[in-house]
Amino acid sequence: MSTLHFGPDNGDVTLHTGVAGKAARTGHRLIIGFTDWSATVDGVEPSHVRVVVRTPSLEVRSGEGGLTPMSAPERLVARANAVKALKADKHDEIVFDASDIVADGEGYRLAGTLTILGASKPHTVTVAPTGEGADRRVTGETTVRQTDFGVKPYSAMMGALKVADDVIIRVDLAFP
Repeated sequence: MSTLHFGPDNGDVTLHTGVAGKAARTGHRLIIGFTDWSATVDGVEPSHVRVVVRTPSLEVRSGEGGLTPMSAPERLVARANAVKALKADKHDEIVFDASDIVADGEGYRLAGTLTILGASKPHTVTVAPTGEGADRRVTGETTVRQTDFGVKPYSAMMGALKVADDVIIRVDLAFP
């Protein structure tokens, strides 16, 4: 059985936040990346996929929207808030482990377990390979509700501005 190994050299795993609350227009929608993560895929026709993201490697790549463009100091504050919400000092990994993998049209449906803050829940991700040869890639996205895993979304101004509970996780990887 062949195993493919992916990591930051092959592409990105990003988290995309929204904003909510009465003052939502003042907040930034964040794109958060991770500099330390790995993924393994067992088999040419995948039979098992495991993704491990190291939460302390979180970096705020950009912030869209808001009243003013997001500054470097604001990115540092947003990073500190995200690391705190993910309790990275105690729970330094987010893990997705899937062994129920089904070909689904042009891609695959990966059903498994997502673990965040030590809470494990069933979760499904759909991915699609594209391209050929050196241009072969796999992309996908899934929505995760933070509170389902015990993550308390950041809020300010007595709740008038907060990070939306649902976040989108995207993967975009080049085959090794």
